[in-house]
Amino acid sequence: MCGFAGFLDPERREPASDYGKIAAAMAATLVHRGPVSSGIWLDPEAGIAFGHQRLAIIDLSPEGHQPMVSACGRYVLSYNGEIYNHGWIRDELEAEHGPGACAWRGTSDTEVMLEAIRRWGVDRALETFNGMFAFALWDRHERTLTLVRDRFGEKPLYFGWNGSRFLFASELKAMRAHPAWRGEIDRGALDLFLRLSYVPAPGSIYRGIFKLLPGHKATVQADRTAPGAIPEQRPFWSAKARARAASCQPFDGSPQEAAQRLETLLRDAVGIRMEADVPLGAFLSGGIDSSTVVAMMQIQSNRPVQTFTIGFHEPRYDEAPFAKKVAAHLGTHHTELYVSEADAMAAVPRLPTVYDEPFADVSQIPTLLLAELTRRYVTVSLSGDGGDELFCGYGRYTAAARQWRITRRLPSGLRGLLRKCARVMPAAQINSMFGSFGHMLSRHRHRSRPGDKLLRALDLRGAATREELFRQHVSRWRPAELLVPGATPYPTGFDDASRLPVLDDDLLQFMLLDAITYLPDDILVKMDRATMAHSLEARAPILDHRVAEFAWSLPSDLKQREGKGKWLLRQVLYKYVPADLVDRPKAGFEPPVASWLRGGLREWAEEMLSESRLRQQGLINPVPVRRLWSEHVREQRNWQFALWHVLMFQAWLDKQSCG
Repeated sequence: MCGFAGFLDPERREPASDYGKIAAAMAATLVHRGPVSSGIWLDPEAGIAFGHQRLAIIDLSPEGHQPMVSACGRYVLSYNGEIYNHGWIRDELEAEHGPGACAWRGTSDTEVMLEAIRRWGVDRALETFNGMFAFALWDRHERTLTLVRDRFGEKPLYFGWNGSRFLFASELKAMRAHPAWRGEIDRGALDLFLRLSYVPAPGSIYRGIFKLLPGHKATVQADRTAPGAIPEQRPFWSAKARARAASCQPFDGSPQEAAQRLETLLRDAVGIRMEADVPLGAFLSGGIDSSTVVAMMQIQSNRPVQTFTIGFHEPRYDEAPFAKKVAAHLGTHHTELYVSEADAMAAVPRLPTVYDEPFADVSQIPTLLLAELTRRYVTVSLSGDGGDELFCGYGRYTAAARQWRITRRLPSGLRGLLRKCARVMPAAQINSMFGSFGHMLSRHRHRSRPGDKLLRALDLRGAATREELFRQHVSRWRPAELLVPGATPYPTGFDDASRLPVLDDDLLQFMLLDAITYLPDDILVKMDRATMAHSLEARAPILDHRVAEFAWSLPSDLKQREGKGKWLLRQVLYKYVPADLVDRPKAGFEPPVASWLRGGLREWAEEMLSESRLRQQGLINPVPVRRLWSEHVREQRNWQFALWHVLMFQAWLDKQSCG
């Protein structure tokens, strides 16, 4: 696991003597991603420079040092991630070209990647790679720079032009270290962030800086690409295409056969992710996903697996007791850490630096604390990420499917009318009208702000497509709210035809939408940044592409049955853990932010959300923000999520202005 950064200077604007200094400065911002060693590779004549920070996991020797030059001297690779099947690829190369044809210098997967690219070319090599990865590859013969990101986007990669320099990096902070950096906030990206809690790919918070999409590659030709020309992103693997193909050839075996097939795939996916030359463990919440991963680990380990859990003193948010019972049953070596409200709130000032780009999933706080705990004992930890999106773990899928069944029956004209009503009717007046009948309503209904709920329901009924309905369903702000003046949001996975999946089953469609939006841009960002902030590598076996493609071939009744999601995944787990230890309502991984904002964080939040501050910045409309803040502190409504989005942007913006 590593971090890398670099630049391409096709017009040779930088003095040759400065290349090394700049590359080293960019890489130095990523030392948390790779504290073991650093390296640079330069070719000022070609206008290219790489900087690298290494966290050694496989082959701890200097033979795994990066940036790495291929044995033939043609390719230079700077790479972040792991190729789990590198041993198999090495065997294939030797079988195809002879044992002596590949002059191996060490045992690193980096060297295997370079040899595979040399022998097979980039496209064929990518087809064989099973792993999480983001890399920059320089072809010294063709003078081309190729950027690649893994299938689900477990590892990050940003790129874009600043003037005549093309910058690329694992995190934005490395790009900001380049002397040519000029960052302008993209108002469209900000608007999307405030609604979704993350900045969706392919955009970033900065205008003209992009995220490489999962499963895509982009190539810049040093001598033929005009400065400012954004390279086209081309897929080498498409969740949309693979899910569609799998749904057209659905699994036709029995539920028992499906469970056996899934167990076989998961066991192998976990097994190949257990290879490491450093201590290894797993996150364990006691839920279905993490418990399944740990069960698959323990049956393949000759000693107790090390497992880790964060606990909260507030019982409503505490999953540690469940994890402890699962760990005891499986026989793991379990470590738990209970954090106080003060401990958790103390992490808030670190969030803008850790996440680097505005990010507002409130579970970022316990995830950061869990990573800190885990790194005290191991360098690699397996997680259960991906189970919800592939096996129907979120209630929003069934809720959205139910809402769409009603909405799609409505004539388009009526939908338009409902939407217009939703966007012109004032929620406050409706709430007030209902309030006048407060003596006739229960206390709960009187406080539930029926006007807001009515307008939200009308707006959902006005959706023209199921994708639009789902996006509104997951948004924390009403579509009609003017949040960012002058914003022009760009196409995302919800409305970009080239990425938008089309599955017949509504439930499967919503799950796949999450797999191409929420999963890479929220869940995997949260895990990558939190773990890398502590030089910890996280691996997600459920996101093995073989598991995903099998999951997409399954009918929805093998994912949700008898009112429970993850039905098939549960059948695998029940072989190893009794159902009564893991069957419980999904709790999530969220701290009590609502009460924090009314208590220990109130003074900080009031300062960040002050009307004068927002107006002076000129980025966020203070009117809706102040309305929600007022209602929240008076306990009229719980607006913790919408407000947290604004607070995380404000905290991030503060950090940028402070350097």
